[in-house]
Amino acid sequence: MSSKQFEAAKKYVDTASGRIHYAEAGVGPVALFVHGILVNSYIWRHQLSALSDIRRCIAIDTLAHGATAVADEQDVSSTAQATMLGQFLDGLGIDKVDLVGNDGGGAVCQIFAVNNPERIRTLTLTDCDTHDNWPPEAFQGFVDMCAAGGLRDTLTALVNDKDIFRSPGALGPCYEDAATITDDTIDVYLQPYFSGPNRVRGLERFVAAFDCSQTVDIEPNLRKFHAPTLIVWGTDDVYFDKKWAHWLAERIPGTRRVVEVENGRLFFFEERPDVFNQELRAHWS
Repeated sequence: MSSKQFEAAKKYVDTASGRIHYAEAGVGPVALFVHGILVNSYIWRHQLSALSDIRRCIAIDTLAHGATAVADEQDVSSTAQATMLGQFLDGLGIDKVDLVGNDGGGAVCQIFAVNNPERIRTLTLTDCDTHDNWPPEAFQGFVDMCAAGGLRDTLTALVNDKDIFRSPGALGPCYEDAATITDDTIDVYLQPYFSGPNRVRGLERFVAAFDCSQTVDIEPNLRKFHAPTLIVWGTDDVYFDKKWAHWLAERIPGTRRVVEVENGRLFFFEERPDVFNQELRAHWS
């Protein structure tokens, strides 16, 4: 799915949390994909295009990301994001989903799943915020920069010089080979922050709302979650060590399989979609 095809697939649904953008492809049972920070629903483009033969694949832009618009007073924490997922599904008349999350979106999926187990057909978690491991130590510099008011200048630099985006000091560590991420893809991720006067401020508020107590508090309910769960984790992730995959597996009784993607990093499913898509097909069947 190219960026032009993705743009043409844009849809919106109004919720109490804001006007939520999403892209979808396919028919059948719904699979809902939830992304992390500094990217948006476009990161799931390979899943939407490859898995649409067996699922109605829907990827959303979470609050303060992509084309999703939120009010200045809207809570954008992970818990609020999970609440938004329920509102989003209600708005589309969707009862149950195969839920898939990465990075901060994985924390949102955990919270939503334990609070709404009846709405989860299956759960898939990739490298993500887990328990008290967020923000991860390797990401703390970004959090501090946002708190110091440097986010707008940083985003401007990333847009103006895409090699900065790919550098070890920016999003380079998210990829095995950041050179494969095109300028066009980077623009799809970052240009929306310049589409309105409050978009950067929304992302600042999202980062300021980081609080691992939101996932620490759900551990007792994770231990009661029995929906079939797949955990797929990159072994070379500088943010979320693979030990957290096994931490989740030990606490979620519905865990059917833990897959370690050798040398994979945070966004392995964008770089090596065939590996992930194969696991999803098997899990959903």
